[in-house]
Amino acid sequence: MQNNTAINVEHLSKAFNNQKVVDDVSFTVTKGEVFGLLGPNGAGKTTILRMITTLLKPTTGNITIFGHDIKKESKLARSTFGVTGQYAAVDEDITAKENLLIFSRLNGLTKKESQARTDELLKEFSLEASANKSIKEFSGGMRRRLDLAISLITRPEIIFLDEPTTGLDPRTRTQMWDTIRNLVNHGSTIFLTTQYLEEADNLADRVAVIDHGKLIRIGTPDELKKETGESRVSLKVIKNNDILLAAKILQNALNSKPQILNNTITMKFKMTEQIIDGLSQLNTAKINVSNLTIQEPSLDDVFMALTIGKN
Repeated sequence: MQNNTAINVEHLSKAFNNQKVVDDVSFTVTKGEVFGLLGPNGAGKTTILRMITTLLKPTTGNITIFGHDIKKESKLARSTFGVTGQYAAVDEDITAKENLLIFSRLNGLTKKESQARTDELLKEFSLEASANKSIKEFSGGMRRRLDLAISLITRPEIIFLDEPTTGLDPRTRTQMWDTIRNLVNHGSTIFLTTQYLEEADNLADRVAVIDHGKLIRIGTPDELKKETGESRVSLKVIKNNDILLAAKILQNALNSKPQILNNTITMKFKMTEQIIDGLSQLNTAKINVSNLTIQEPSLDDVFMALTIGKN
């Protein structure tokens, strides 16, 4: 298993002024996966990220990256990853190409290697047409792509993305998602923190939910949605006289409280068998319905279920 483990976090804790902001967190990240770290603001996401990337020392616990203990082999550990934050860490007074050339040289590439790598990254991130523009002329999405390109100069095995699409419009966010998927297709391991649950649902193979510094749940998005979230059914009752009976039948079958608006009944349910049973009973009672829709649970539902009432 160790050979397939990119990151191993064991009993990680961090305290500031005797107040724990990360409390006994453990998880592993597998090579080639997208691992999402979710939690409310102040839950400890950024603190965990900073400890894993060696920017902050843990109070207790151990972290290894590809088997390198970050306490004993921090330089080797750092050589395996790149970090992209929420804001583009670039020099706005020079061009995109100049930024890439400078960072390439700072990362130890020769002049010839820097030129070649810069050209590759400009093409890969669709920045060739803007290569000689000042960063001040860049849109938010272009700045974010450039920042991600800079973090990939040394072709790191792991890429840490700290809320990479914060502040981007939906179209640019979708473009960034495509870029991230492309990185994974080429073998990268992605560690993602995000405030957009839809983003984690679309990108992450597994997600860890933390709250008040504690690990609340970990699993695939589908596993968490099945375990914690609830589906919703909505249907319209054709005859007004049937509404109350229909609501009673569904309440017994779905074991949840119906919401009635005009002729439409909306309810939550856990299992598919429940809605099949409810619809069968409506048919037996000769209650006609239309506009039947079923909405699967989302990570938003999971997030609310796991963190609401704990803050």
